[in-house]
Amino acid sequence: MNAPTSHSMAPRRIAVIGSGIAGMAAGWYLSGRHEVTLFEADERLGGHTATVDVELEGRHYAIDTGFIVFNDWTYPHFQRLMQRLGVHAQPTEMSFSVHETARDFEYNGHTLATLFAQRRNLLRPSFHALLRDILRFNREAIRAMDEGQLDPALTLGEWLAARGFGEAFQRRYLLPMGAAIWSASLRDLRDFPLQFFVRFFRHHGLLSVNDRPQWYTLVGGSRSYIPLLTAPYASRIRLATPVRGIRRLRDGVEVRSPLGVERFDEVVLACHADQALALLEDPSPAEREILGALPYQDNEVVLHTDTRLLPRRPRAWASWNYRLDGRDEAARVSVTYDMNILQRLEAPHTFCVTLNDSDAIAAEKVLGRFTYAHPQFTLAGEAAKARHAEISGGARRTHYCGAYWRNGFHEDGVWSALRVAHALGGDEAGPEGIATLLAPVVEEAVRA
Repeated sequence: MNAPTSHSMAPRRIAVIGSGIAGMAAGWYLSGRHEVTLFEADERLGGHTATVDVELEGRHYAIDTGFIVFNDWTYPHFQRLMQRLGVHAQPTEMSFSVHETARDFEYNGHTLATLFAQRRNLLRPSFHALLRDILRFNREAIRAMDEGQLDPALTLGEWLAARGFGEAFQRRYLLPMGAAIWSASLRDLRDFPLQFFVRFFRHHGLLSVNDRPQWYTLVGGSRSYIPLLTAPYASRIRLATPVRGIRRLRDGVEVRSPLGVERFDEVVLACHADQALALLEDPSPAEREILGALPYQDNEVVLHTDTRLLPRRPRAWASWNYRLDGRDEAARVSVTYDMNILQRLEAPHTFCVTLNDSDAIAAEKVLGRFTYAHPQFTLAGEAAKARHAEISGGARRTHYCGAYWRNGFHEDGVWSALRVAHALGGDEAGPEGIATLLAPVVEEAVRA
């Protein structure tokens, strides 16, 4: 891929479609030089940044139900942005448990004490085999990556089978952890691109027992950054205004919405890949191929106080709790976040956020129901992402950004927004100037 070229650009009218982190960040970076108008179909800003206000027994809580955590290793662009905005963060614990109530099996890998929260695991040969496989996987994955032996055509499942990793390790550790991270099924994880998976685990310290990043949550909930991030273009935000079509012309772009047809110089599609493709009235063959290879899957999310979705033993409760009960490999992930741990909430109730396990939750303990779409990752998708430059920018005045172009997380949304900002004005974009922020993006583009 050719590196984008920094160049002077006259102020332009730019439409940004979608107000997730990528769209809001793109608007912030571009607003210093250009006139940005942001379109959002929903009645609120934020996309997966979704903090819910809860009143319970006379006390108020702000609970995150989408984006929750970030760390000090792999979120450099997001961290710089939060620092620029003056948004405060607090350290949190990122622990992970797996439990299977029907078989009375559970563990929390955070410490040695929580690892053996279920004391009988001390005497289970299968559990010790699982632990040995964890250490072996970490060693072999690191060695294969360092020696360039991660075949780009292999899936994770194929590599695990070829290396003879035990079924307990796969079903009770590695695949649940990956499924919890990407909100996917165990079968989806087996089909993950091997290189993509190992690189992500390596960079996030998940192939090390001790050397791991510090994780954080935003004080007051993840939504705390939204007013500051959107302030430079707040007067041109169109909430509850779904875009119904985009038509590219030789000298501009037409955006059709309930407000009518408006003309812009450029359009930034910061919505999901499938949504972006559906909006184009004249997609090119390349846009059909690339965007069509980047699918999404809906996940049901419930905010509640039913602790039966957590491990049976409180000492096994973790920040992320994966439930295996009665699920085959094709079933969507069942994971429950303990928000009291993650957001450091002092409350007489345990607030839980559960994905894809609605029927197991007591109705009287439900505080809210939501649906979020998450990107799916495949070998075909990785090949499509490498073709970003074929469709973004250029004569068609269309630019694509979103977390799906990388790993699917907040850092990736900001990184993608910076890539678009550089293409549309370079170093002078952003209300405060972003030369130092853009440098790592340019360097990465050059390496690619």
